[in-house]
Amino acid sequence: MKKMERRSALATIGAMSLGMAAPKLAKGERLAEPYKIKKQSLKTDILVIGGGTAGVVAAIQAGRAGRKTILVENGSQLGGVTTTGGVAYPGIFFAWGQQVIGGIGWEMVQEAVALNDDTLPNFTVPHGRQHWTHQVRLNGPLYAMLIEEKCLEAGVDLRFYETPTQISFQKNSWVVQTMGKGTQTEITCNQLIDCTGNAYAASIAGFNVLREVETQPGTLMFALGGYDFQSLDLPLIQSRYNEELKKGDMVKTEFYNIVALLRSAGDNVQHIKGADSTTSETHTIANIKGRTSLLKMLRFLRTLPGLEKTRLIDMQPETAVRETYRIDGHYKITQEDYVTGKHFDDAVSYSYYPIDLHDEKGVIPNQLNPGVVPTIPIRALVPKGSKNFLVAGRCLSSDRLANSALRVQASCMGMGQAAGAAAALASKLGKSPLEVPLADLRQLLEAHGGIFPTKNRKG
Repeated sequence: MKKMERRSALATIGAMSLGMAAPKLAKGERLAEPYKIKKQSLKTDILVIGGGTAGVVAAIQAGRAGRKTILVENGSQLGGVTTTGGVAYPGIFFAWGQQVIGGIGWEMVQEAVALNDDTLPNFTVPHGRQHWTHQVRLNGPLYAMLIEEKCLEAGVDLRFYETPTQISFQKNSWVVQTMGKGTQTEITCNQLIDCTGNAYAASIAGFNVLREVETQPGTLMFALGGYDFQSLDLPLIQSRYNEELKKGDMVKTEFYNIVALLRSAGDNVQHIKGADSTTSETHTIANIKGRTSLLKMLRFLRTLPGLEKTRLIDMQPETAVRETYRIDGHYKITQEDYVTGKHFDDAVSYSYYPIDLHDEKGVIPNQLNPGVVPTIPIRALVPKGSKNFLVAGRCLSSDRLANSALRVQASCMGMGQAAGAAAALASKLGKSPLEVPLADLRQLLEAHGGIFPTKNRKG
């Protein structure tokens, strides 16, 4: 290429590059510098990490008790397994004809039932071996909005899409570093409550946690439609399903009972082995496995007579998780404690549900004996060696079988309110939660509708 031609070509390329780098702006547009991560420092009395079943109640209780409260949630809405997980039937609030869990959680459930023109179960009729008849069916999206409103009314500062990255104890306060979309925040608090379900904050803070070698499976909640169950040839469907299992094209542990799946048109029927919500990576895997399993089943169903038009009506955005980590607390609640209804001297809330361990064969609940109502000691909500630190929800200190019952929603609501009240009092009195007088804790809980365990409770 000649020298002059080469210069001309380079000039043309340069002009093109300049034009691409500085396009003509449309009316109303302006060039802006790349946005920067917003860094800030906040101070509060109570910090609740995790806005699930227990965390919402804990935060509302702390706020209503007059303490400045921040609630950090790494998702887009409150409610956890009840809303995002889709298990929108909390229970059980009544045992043997008496209410044993009330307060803020019960208040929220009642309002959701009323606003949706639903009906509460008849708790005077014993549930027998069908304990699910005493669970309360809710409109999940409606419930999510209601509990958010309750938090705001209590003065709780909600921070969605944030997760803790560092937690340290400095000068009798907890300093928590969180990262979110476009935000990096340092939150200093007097009392910290871990309601992550995974003991995530406790682990980051340096406290020991416990985990089973093999954890319970998770479940992706969904709803199917487009078929008439009564007209289906169930023996043929079962036979075809057995053939798929033998070929290895379907996994029996994922959908243990295809007839139950079709009868219920979805709901709580799927099992995903090893589902783990502890980290973004493990939760991603759990969600992908749940959706992959469901899609495979949907395609298979549509090959069967009478199910050709089967369609997916609804599906939750996350695979709900039953079991990950628990704290190593001042007291570990055992199965024996639970099934005998042991009353602890430092009991702060009740729990009522059968032992409910899910495994590769499904689940066979072990019902409690008549009159038995387990209790939860505050020592089980406090990690060993901690100060100004509580947990609430399924990550409380307990063995595996006890935890399979303690982890359910009404139980988590009860311990969440107890943790919120204990943290509020500890903050006010300048103490750690285990130093709070139980008489004061009982007075605060009962002032907000909570039910405090007593030795003379009549079953």
